[in-house]
Amino acid sequence: MKRLLPSWARSVRVRLLVIALLPMLVLLPLLLGMAVWRWSGKVDDLLTVKVNGDLTIAHQYMARLRENSGDRIEALGASVAFAEGMARPETGSAADFLEQSRHELGFDFLYVTTRDGRIIPSDTPSGTDFAAQGWPVVRAALDGTTRSAVDVFDHEQLTALSPTLAERARVEVVPTRAAAPTSRRVVENGMVLHAAAPVRLPDGRRAALVGGRLLNRNLDFIDTINDLVYRDRSLPEGSQGTATLFLDDVRVSTNVRLFEGSRALGTQVSAEVRSQVLERGEVWLDRAFVVNDWYVSAYEPIVDSHGERVGMLYVGFLEAPFREARTSSIILIAVIFLAITAISVPIFLRWARRIFRPLERMNDTIGRVESGDLGARIGTGGGRGEISRVARHLDDLLDQVQERDRRLRDWASELNDKVEERTRDLQEANRRLERTTEQLVMSEKLAAVGEITAGVAHEINNPVAVIQGNLDVARQSLGSRVDEVATEFDLIDDQVHRISAIISKLLQFARPGEFSGSANRLVPAEVIDDCLVLTRHLSSKAGVTVERDDRSMASILVERTELQQVIINLVVNAIHAMPEGGTLTLETKDRDVEGAPWVAIIVMDTGRGMAPEVLKRIFDPFFTTKRSQGTGLGLSISQTLMGRAGGWIEATSEEGSGSRFTVWIPACQ
Repeated sequence: MKRLLPSWARSVRVRLLVIALLPMLVLLPLLLGMAVWRWSGKVDDLLTVKVNGDLTIAHQYMARLRENSGDRIEALGASVAFAEGMARPETGSAADFLEQSRHELGFDFLYVTTRDGRIIPSDTPSGTDFAAQGWPVVRAALDGTTRSAVDVFDHEQLTALSPTLAERARVEVVPTRAAAPTSRRVVENGMVLHAAAPVRLPDGRRAALVGGRLLNRNLDFIDTINDLVYRDRSLPEGSQGTATLFLDDVRVSTNVRLFEGSRALGTQVSAEVRSQVLERGEVWLDRAFVVNDWYVSAYEPIVDSHGERVGMLYVGFLEAPFREARTSSIILIAVIFLAITAISVPIFLRWARRIFRPLERMNDTIGRVESGDLGARIGTGGGRGEISRVARHLDDLLDQVQERDRRLRDWASELNDKVEERTRDLQEANRRLERTTEQLVMSEKLAAVGEITAGVAHEINNPVAVIQGNLDVARQSLGSRVDEVATEFDLIDDQVHRISAIISKLLQFARPGEFSGSANRLVPAEVIDDCLVLTRHLSSKAGVTVERDDRSMASILVERTELQQVIINLVVNAIHAMPEGGTLTLETKDRDVEGAPWVAIIVMDTGRGMAPEVLKRIFDPFFTTKRSQGTGLGLSISQTLMGRAGGWIEATSEEGSGSRFTVWIPACQ
């Protein structure tokens, strides 16, 4: 790891600077960053708590408004004025009374319904077509209980109550960023603050007094909520509190503004809020995208008298001022920290410089000593500090080291002379040992092969002789009928003769003294024939095709078995280089080398070839690429044998293109 660092990073000055400045420039910023992060999280939590409180106020106001509607309806139904006003419904005075009461109570509709479905409206001509008893609020009143709720009236129901009411409820849907996709173009349903109380008509019948207030486009209602929740100076400058009433996911009453100050009626809530509040019935307390900006928001579902989620109540305030204030605070903290750092770091560096200088001189001196300058010294003078005393002690130690180094160099020189002398002796002994080892290995190998070959040949000769003898007996026994199987007998004679020839060649290889021929004058092609007989099983097993090209007419003077050993070794190596099959080519040629006749025996294969670094070492003893198949002595011994015969072996090869070995032997004059 130290080697990967640049030299300046390994200096004493840098290390001491790191130690001095690490707390100020690394640890303190980390602690400060963690504190700011923690503070930012707490601010977010406080904003969430605030908007949750705002939602609680809005919820309580709406609940109180719903209860007041029920109380007003109940008080009206129990009043003497109601009994007197409903005395003559057939004359129209009841409708006039209800219309007047509707205006006084601030309701958008007011009617009386009986158990048999009869409706006495305030001023709605089509009110008789309105099915009032389908509402749980009305049923509860007919059963004697005052009840109020928020209900959603469809377009037909609103039209039955009042065509004007249906027109007021109509809100066009505005495509909104981040909202769930919808095919609706207009909202015609109305969200109504619905209340009913039990009453008794002058004729003694029980009935229900029903009234309601349409919340669609009811800006007084939503502005009142906003004024209650976000009073003056309840938010920082630049922030803006908003409140909204949703019918399903569409704003039907809001003070959220669009461009040019228009209210965002008809815009939709974001898909994420819709999923959590309307679909899962959970309260949302988090930042949310509202129309065109981010707000710290609170949403809660609105449940109607049937127990279904029909809309949402929302309060929230603009997040941007808080975000800007947070950013400004973080920037201010960072500026203050940088100012403190800019003042304190130079002071720390000045204090550290008194330590840097003597330590750097010590480090430089040690570096010069390591590079070989043993005369380098620190020389700090007469300082009295701890570092000055350490420097003087280091100079004394360097004097001692220099003297010991001089003595060691003298001893090392004498020792080197003795080592060189012993090394030369060992190298000479090693060379003799290597030559002796090579000769022993070759002798042992040849002796073992000869013994095994001779034994096998004699063992095969005996059954061959028995086969030949019994074949003769069979001919004599058949007499004149021998001609009928003459073809089979001739085939057996040929194969027995072939076996005898192979055995003769093996004996010739194993006992060259008995089969050497006259003066060891050999024709190369004949030796190659013998070698191919001995290696035919290897070539056929590997799928290797053998090609011959014998052009040499000269004879050579060499031990037959030694030449056989060389050619067999080259052929076997070539077969091993072609494990997936290939072509083995053997050629003999007559050549003139410096005016003298020579014979070239060429062995080529189409195998894998050899890399240049392998080709350079193939004739070295014990070098092999066949880890589990060879000893690494074959080519070395072959080169030795040909050298003894006055020739040599040369090789060329290329990876992927095969190898070529040429055996050069002098021709007989």
